[in-house]
Amino acid sequence: MATEQSPLLDHCPSSLPGNAYFDENWYAREQCLIWQKEWVYAGRLNDLPIGKMRPLKIGKMGIMLCRLSETEVVAYHNICRHRGSELCRVEQPLGKTISCPYHAWSYAAADGHLVSTAHATPTADFHKEENGLFPVATMLWNGFIFINAADEPSPFIPDLGLETYDNWPMASLVTGHKSVRNLNCNWKVFWENYNECLHCPSIHPELSDLVPIYREGLMSESERQDWSPRKTPGNALKEGAVTWTFDGQPCGPIFLDLTKAQIKKAANFVTIYPSTYIVAHVDYVRIVSLVPTSPETTQLTAEWLFSPATMKQIEFDPSEVAAFASIVLEQDAEAAEMNQRGLRSPRFEAGRLMPQEFYIHNFHQWVRQRLNVN
Repeated sequence: MATEQSPLLDHCPSSLPGNAYFDENWYAREQCLIWQKEWVYAGRLNDLPIGKMRPLKIGKMGIMLCRLSETEVVAYHNICRHRGSELCRVEQPLGKTISCPYHAWSYAAADGHLVSTAHATPTADFHKEENGLFPVATMLWNGFIFINAADEPSPFIPDLGLETYDNWPMASLVTGHKSVRNLNCNWKVFWENYNECLHCPSIHPELSDLVPIYREGLMSESERQDWSPRKTPGNALKEGAVTWTFDGQPCGPIFLDLTKAQIKKAANFVTIYPSTYIVAHVDYVRIVSLVPTSPETTQLTAEWLFSPATMKQIEFDPSEVAAFASIVLEQDAEAAEMNQRGLRSPRFEAGRLMPQEFYIHNFHQWVRQRLNVN
């Protein structure tokens, strides 16, 4: 029988090369081989009303999401097959057809086939069935919408599995607060910061006070030198605290079906590269997503989700709950931008990872495999 092993690295491997964080050609390959081929977060289902369509941008790739019914969302590349015009500019009503605002070609919303070329009169060599919209795969998971623009999408597999959040009422949660920030750093720099806690004691005083192990630069007990899988983990938060708020107290009813282990853990993370991580607490859920906007800029979006019962509480203010993690995200943003400025130095060729940075090493391997580089 296999036994659980320490995650610590047994060597100090090199990081990605410095130019991976600002080189235009490297960035273009990532757009093609990662962002256009992997599952990318596209929003919450209950934030896209039935009978509406909405544009979104992933790098240079324009996508439009179409909410057909209670349970069905489809997506297409946001381009008309006539001469490439953008079809959807803002969130707007969705009927049975999608009409191009330029020359009025129209397409069936349900499957994207070409319905009409309007005033244009095609000749015999033009075939409608060959000129429908380009489809984009969609996946609904726990009320989250993910899209994949690959011709043959890989299976949708979060790092901890599809059943990870079965004990949370995810699909019924509603968005109570949302923030968007533009970061002056490469998207990978943000993920590297997310993947280690060596920076926590110096960058996150509030978070390190709430989560005692973070004060030691560790993310979990398994990173200790004397760790053993036989040890039972205790509560992740300081005494008296049960969730990630300023006072450690829940903002509303605790989710009923959580296990003792999930309650002890207090922050149950799921990572879905390249765009998203989700943190499920005992009383609310937070989702953080990012999209690269250039080799050295990234748009970061954070959303806080609550149960309807929590939202209905008298004088409940979701922004007050969001304030704690917002401080942490702002600190991470400043650290990532500081890191990016240093990476621009011509003297930096590559870094050396420490044993505790095993998640960064795994992430770098994930990137290398998709770009087919060493």
